Amino acid sequence: MKKLILVFMFFSVVCSAQQDAQFTQYMYNTIEVNPAYAGSRGVLSAFGLYRTQWIGLDGAPETSTFSVNTPLNNSNLGLGVSLVNDKIGPTNENTVSTDLSYTVPTSETFKLSFGIKGTVNIFNLDVNKLSFEHQDDEQFQNLRNKITPNVGAGIYYHSDKAYFGLSIPNFIQTNRYNDNDVAIFKDKINYYFMAGYVMDIDYNLKFKPALLTKMVEGAPLQVDVSGNFMFNDKFVVGVAYRWSASLSAVAGFQVTDGMYIGYGYDHETTALRKYNSGSHEIFLRFDFFNNYNRMTSPRFF
Repeated sequence: MKKLILVFMFFSVVCSAQQDAQFTQYMYNTIEVNPAYAGSRGVLSAFGLYRTQWIGLDGAPETSTFSVNTPLNNSNLGLGVSLVNDKIGPTNENTVSTDLSYTVPTSETFKLSFGIKGTVNIFNLDVNKLSFEHQDDEQFQNLRNKITPNVGAGIYYHSDKAYFGLSIPNFIQTNRYNDNDVAIFKDKINYYFMAGYVMDIDYNLKFKPALLTKMVEGAPLQVDVSGNFMFNDKFVVGVAYRWSASLSAVAGFQVTDGMYIGYGYDHETTALRKYNSGSHEIFLRFDFFNNYNRMTSPRFF
């Protein structure tokens, strides 16, 4: 039964479902979808995340990501580099991206950043992990190191308390082909909108609602909403909901001024919940300060 589910899940992904890797705590991993985020924290920031989805289901998505971004000296430029490894069933993708941003102050508190992204994607398909009715089907052959470049862009309007962003990480729709020019995987254009706001409820309590929406041709609109509480600028707890997909619990801890660790657990709300025990996500972020760019309080995003 699980093998049958795996095959069904894979072909759903191939046709229309999950395109870019998805994250529960997207507000901490903004640079993956919006290049204008690069350097917006005002310090050199390193981020690593591991996500394992649909525990107990063979071939379920597994994602690892690492990124570094920083402002460039005293200029308005920001630079970021990121690596994402995304495994789904018989596919294994590695994506390397470079992000460049330019920031313009618009008021005493808000800034507007423009970003561009250059990406190289390396795609692998191992059909030996699938079962076919016709083993000699020419549409399904191993693909090794299929390399495709791409470009993207985004804007990011932000202060220390709020942010709004629009982005298209990849402008070019790409196909994966076999020797007979048959498309077996189509990487479509994804459109993102994000927003978040930090409210001071009490002297030691903050609350941040956040929103991320994603549109892609051939798939339902994906809407992620979340609400997080921060206590004493140290502890974070909250909940998140992915529309018609999952309900999540999230937590985090500011270990030091520069080190933050976070965890998220997703419980499926679809029929797929019968075949898995949820999804886990953990991340670690380091901010490297000097005497001139130390934050006055921990950032929520």
